[in-house]
Amino acid sequence: MASKALSNQAAHDPTRSAGWPDEDRGSAPFTGWTRAHWEATADALLLAPRRYATASHALVHLPGPASRSGRWSDGLEGFARTFLLAGFRLAGAGGDDPHDLAGWYARGIAAGVDPGSPERWPRLTERRQAHVEAASVAIGLHETRPWIWSRLSDRTRAQVVDWLGDIVGQGGYGNNWVWFQNIVEAFLRTVDGPWDPADIERNLAAHESWYVADGWYTDGGVRNFDYYVGWAMHFYPVWYSRILGAGADPAFAATTRDRLRRFLLDAQHLVAAGGAPVLQGRSLTYRFAMLAPFWAGAVADAQVPADGGDGDAVPPGVTRRLANGVLRYFLDHGSRDERGLLPIGWHGPFPRIRQYYSGPGSPYWASKGFAGLVLPSSHPVWTAAERPLPVESGDAHRVIEPPGWIVSATRADGIVRVLNHGTDHAAVPSAAADLPFYARHGYASHAAPELSHGDARGPVDSHVALLDAAGRPSHRTPLRRVDSGPDALASCSRAHWLELSPDAGTTQDAGSMRTGPWLTTATLVRGGVEVRLARVDPVPQGYGRPGTAGSDDPDAHWLPDPGPWRLRFGGWAVASDAAAPAHGLGDRYASATTDAGLISVVVGHDDVDEVGVRASDGTNPLGRRSATPWAQSSSPVDTGRVYAAVVALTGVPSVAEDARRTAVRIDGADVTVEWPDGTFAMARLTAPDAAGSR
Repeated sequence: MASKALSNQAAHDPTRSAGWPDEDRGSAPFTGWTRAHWEATADALLLAPRRYATASHALVHLPGPASRSGRWSDGLEGFARTFLLAGFRLAGAGGDDPHDLAGWYARGIAAGVDPGSPERWPRLTERRQAHVEAASVAIGLHETRPWIWSRLSDRTRAQVVDWLGDIVGQGGYGNNWVWFQNIVEAFLRTVDGPWDPADIERNLAAHESWYVADGWYTDGGVRNFDYYVGWAMHFYPVWYSRILGAGADPAFAATTRDRLRRFLLDAQHLVAAGGAPVLQGRSLTYRFAMLAPFWAGAVADAQVPADGGDGDAVPPGVTRRLANGVLRYFLDHGSRDERGLLPIGWHGPFPRIRQYYSGPGSPYWASKGFAGLVLPSSHPVWTAAERPLPVESGDAHRVIEPPGWIVSATRADGIVRVLNHGTDHAAVPSAAADLPFYARHGYASHAAPELSHGDARGPVDSHVALLDAAGRPSHRTPLRRVDSGPDALASCSRAHWLELSPDAGTTQDAGSMRTGPWLTTATLVRGGVEVRLARVDPVPQGYGRPGTAGSDDPDAHWLPDPGPWRLRFGGWAVASDAAAPAHGLGDRYASATTDAGLISVVVGHDDVDEVGVRASDGTNPLGRRSATPWAQSSSPVDTGRVYAAVVALTGVPSVAEDARRTAVRIDGADVTVEWPDGTFAMARLTAPDAAGSR
């Protein structure tokens, strides 16, 4: 019953030992995995970093470049994040401890909180990053109370409380960081340490203000949707109530459970048949941490249907299949290196995926992906027979309103695609560089954004852009949702171009911008085939004046680009380690095909008549050699006119041909699409109003 779906290329996991558990295809027909595989993997992940610890284990200095917080803080991170995994492992084993996890980490805690120790941890007042790691320490201590906390000396327990207590009264958290304080103060409350109800109330109010709908939170900001919704905004509230136990607020716990239940109904659609999650958002080096909300759902009983009926909760058998599939996917694709460590990357090492806050220990936030080990072996998530994922049951077309996504999943190749018209991670309402993992028009389980500096400045893949006189593409951040009819999702942005200073190293070093017209884009999709639409409209003269609320122009200080502009539709970037993707070119047709049979296609419509394929090396997290097909207009665009291209990402050759057979008819603002199966879809793209919306 193993999936026949297209798989990203696999690599052998060098850290599996001869004692690797046997598979059980009876209860786990898709993966063969049991709880024993999780325990063996956890043990391997915990033992490998030990050789990099200081003498008393308080700091774990894993190999790799330092984060912006420095090596001292990174050493704490290496300890805290592996301790989180040790906490889950010990709790689930009832203290059975053949590797002396309790003793090893207890010694590290004692040295870390001792102000006179040469291995002491940075105080929370010395390194802001210590707030993050304190939450992992608190959860680890909670889960191991009988085996670590209760056996620490009175002096060490007092020093732990003193070290954690620095967080009380702190503030200035603008996103998921509110939960680090809540978790730490919840633990302190249970050990008669200091805590401040005002901190908790302020943080819970902020958390509530970020709730959007349907179980979705934005991680601070306005359109910050990514895996932090699950591994932070849902995971921590469940553990907050778990730590408080009988002292938890039952109303808050019930709201947490209900929202998590609803969120998981969407989140289950973001995993491919082969276990590959969609590559979208920051901190992707945390890999299987994206399983945290699924385990939290089991811990919080969010898998029990709200009304006792069927279909409004993710069943335990689906959770088991999804979790097994994701963890196995990463292990099968080289996520642990030859030393048994988790390097910065997605499959194997890939430094370009690193954020400035990432250090060598950062990938071990993947420990959250093992939270299900706290559940007993008799729990249904460990005993229920694996059930198919949504993509394994049939094709799916799901609109997720809060982040502005269409999820299109196809059973024949197991691919999941996310088409984006609502997420950009914009910090302010003014023009900004597109972030590769937020502002693309599409994300997928089998395709990833190109991550070179050139791609950050001039995106091509899964991007719709106006090209200036020098051929430089526009950016779309910030975007605004607009209405284009029931069959499509659409967004509008003011096209703008980056003018980087000569020594710019990142997209954050923008010297200036040039602003252009409104660029409205829309997506219609059926199966693996999309129609992407674009319309250009002038910004009215005097836009933003008289400078009153609702009419002010945050980009009025930038010089306008006079045009003319051409229009480009970028297709999906596909990649392979084995060989460069093969290129295909024809009349208004471009394709790239990997050795594994993954096909990316772009077909230009009407005046979108120039095509090509852009090849890259070392810029894609899914493979060393990558390629992106594109189609663009050879002549300048006309304002008020709708343009189109057909795009496909598929593992089925006939679907790639469907892209060429898809008919697009444009009549002014009205668009009719006839799919190859004879069904129709429609959209309407009109000029935005003065504010760029409708």
